[in-house]
Amino acid sequence: MDEHRDRFGGVEPICRVLTEHGCQIAPATYYAARKRQSEPSARTVRDAELKEQIKEVYETNYRVYGARKIWRQLNRQGQKVARCTVERLMRELGIAGAVRGKRVITTMPDPAATRAPDLLDREFVAPAPNRTWVADFTHVAAWAGVIYVAFVVDTFSRRIVGWSASMSKQTQLVLDALDMGLWQRDRDGLSPAPGELVHHSDAGSQLRFNQSLQHP
Repeated sequence: MDEHRDRFGGVEPICRVLTEHGCQIAPATYYAARKRQSEPSARTVRDAELKEQIKEVYETNYRVYGARKIWRQLNRQGQKVARCTVERLMRELGIAGAVRGKRVITTMPDPAATRAPDLLDREFVAPAPNRTWVADFTHVAAWAGVIYVAFVVDTFSRRIVGWSASMSKQTQLVLDALDMGLWQRDRDGLSPAPGELVHHSDAGSQLRFNQSLQHP
């Protein structure tokens, strides 16, 4: 457009040239377009201001705040802004909150292992003690690292009859919890009668462990 303006001496000749090429345009439209190019939009100006405030909150809080906490802090400071706007501007700035740690996966199903039948048929209400024990294990974050904790629960009383903890999720972790439950009941003279107790857990297997899934 500037080249045509120099050759024809004004805006109207430019519009005339565009019209001759099949592009209908009025001088007012041309001026409005040039104004939009030369002046930033209100959104661009506001985004620039918000980016500075986001960076200030982010740096003040040791670069650990994520979008949710920065959004709350800005609103506490009287800056009304949507959370999605904070997320968008943080992506543009290339900053993100600190991630506490990698997700720890405890149960890893083994597709090659034979899956034990569901002896309970999803019926977890036991008519008496030592009829149904359910087992699982989870992890707990500690200063020393991740601690894995296995436990066995009697569904009749919801009591934890056995538990164990370890720094690794190997076979012995879950076996120790089961052995503790059997030992405690034997110590109290309440050992399960042969064939009455069903030990139930999920279909996961750790290090090819498939011994304590479900068995009477």
